Amino acid sequence: MPIFKPISENNASGKVKEIFEEIKRVRKITEVPNFWKYIANNPETLERTWNSLKQVMKAGALDAVTKELIYVAVSMTNSCEYCTKSHTFAAKKKGATDEMIKEMIDVMGIANQNNKLVEAYGVEVDQIYK
Repeated sequence: MPIFKPISENNASGKVKEIFEEIKRVRKITEVPNFWKYIANNPETLERTWNSLKQVMKAGALDAVTKELIYVAVSMTNSCEYCTKSHTFAAKKKGATDEMIKEMIDVMGIANQNNKLVEAYGVEVDQIYK
């Protein structure tokens, strides 16, 4: 059960209202997603998180689909259903196919499995990788 109630778009004012409008404009959506409504309980957190997300997810050395797929893989690993669903949706909106998502899940699964094996066996890093 949530600790705070989401800030509805109708009740948003000042900085929160401005950021909500920017989120809708930048993401080309008509309604602010719940994540943003909940963290809007602290306008500074809303602003910082939105600015950080824009900075990290903007065009760069990695294309937009790859960035979203990485976000999905981390969200799955962290068991965040909300982030998994919202960023899978975003990845598809940016061009990810079901085949790409399935392959990403396979890579994430084998990486998590092998990470656990490395940790369990206490495998030392090979000299060539240092």
